[in-house]
Amino acid sequence: MRGIFISFEGSEGSGKSTQARLLSDWLRTQGISTILTREPGGTPIGERIREVLLSPDHREMDPITELFLYLASRRQHIKELIEPSLKEGKIVITDRFSDSTMAYQGYGRGLDLSLIESLNRTATGGLSPDLTIVLDVDVREGLSRNLGIKSDRLEIEDIEFHEKVRKGFIEIAKKEPKRVFIVETKNGIEKTHDEILAIVREWIKR
Repeated sequence: MRGIFISFEGSEGSGKSTQARLLSDWLRTQGISTILTREPGGTPIGERIREVLLSPDHREMDPITELFLYLASRRQHIKELIEPSLKEGKIVITDRFSDSTMAYQGYGRGLDLSLIESLNRTATGGLSPDLTIVLDVDVREGLSRNLGIKSDRLEIEDIEFHEKVRKGFIEIAKKEPKRVFIVETKNGIEKTHDEILAIVREWIKR
């Protein structure tokens, strides 16, 4: 039986990594074989691409270059880790996937959405998450959460860029309400986790 593919998305400082880990830990306590991974990254090749993409030293990177690097990392991620794990019947949880590309490079950078969709379809072979959780946070609050903790190339973009990204995620959720669920993070980590568990349980039940 094929496994289940779950992605976590959201703006900077939304708590994706924390919530992805909490869900992974909970599933394992239920005896469910689970893989927790991330993008860009997830494989040795992907992690090297991640270093290039997120380094503040590369602020001159062209948006199209950026797009192709994300897609290259994703292709390797799918072929080396995600597809084999799903074939083994595991639940795969990824911290970011294709929706981030649409939100950041499409809505944020202003690249053509249909172009991104077409190129992403080639990179993924049509693979899409079964369920996506978008963690929503006020842009300024999210950036302040990461202040002093991380400062990658995307984080140091201006507020306007991050507002466009947040809008992008909301638009994506509106277009695919059966797959994408928005969860607000203002009530804290534990309550956010509880809400995510409720969504996952109900989704699996259906």
